[in-house]
Amino acid sequence: MPNDNVFLITGASTGIGAATARAVAGAGYRVALCARSEDRLRALAGELGGDGRALAVRCDVTSWEDQEGMVAAVLDAFGRIDVTFANAGFGAQRGFEKETPEFWREMVLTNVLGVAYTIRATLPAMRESTGHYLITSSVAGRRALQCSLYSATKFAVTAMGEAVRADLNDTGVRVTVVEPGMVDTPFFDNGAGPGALQPEDIARAVMYAVSQPPHVDVNEMLIRPTVQPT
Repeated sequence: MPNDNVFLITGASTGIGAATARAVAGAGYRVALCARSEDRLRALAGELGGDGRALAVRCDVTSWEDQEGMVAAVLDAFGRIDVTFANAGFGAQRGFEKETPEFWREMVLTNVLGVAYTIRATLPAMRESTGHYLITSSVAGRRALQCSLYSATKFAVTAMGEAVRADLNDTGVRVTVVEPGMVDTPFFDNGAGPGALQPEDIARAVMYAVSQPPHVDVNEMLIRPTVQPT
């Protein structure tokens, strides 16, 4: 049944973000879809009910001005933000001689600074609504992967989640760090292989976290496919 609660998702155009958008819209939330791929966002917003129920906002999370504009657009359209899912991010090949320095820079800015910007930009609205932060880290943010700068960015995200949780501990705002293993998303150029998780599996985990009563804060969820050994 529709309600007035608003669920903001960065990295919403594909993969985990898009699957979560469909799940939360199905659960009655109004949803703000944020990413750089404006065409995909608009198509998804139309699928999820369009004006009044789903808002598409182009946002490069590495830009503070874009993040401020994103929050302003959501508040102007919906008046509030109840859940913020800082989900935008991407990976890189393993190896400290792989990828270009420019690619590395963009990944670090997106995966780490982008998350911090999202938290900072939404924090006043989240305090007002006594909201819930969800932050996408990774199993790679729990154990260091060989030759992986991506893993280092996700360690930073995991630490950021705990730092924010501690800071907001007496406010009622909840914080959940989501740590997927192999998920069959555009993260993998040739697919994640048989047995991988699907984006919908992570979306269900997100719904579990946000459906808990206010005194329950699911701080971390490490979710691996059954076939993933490490």
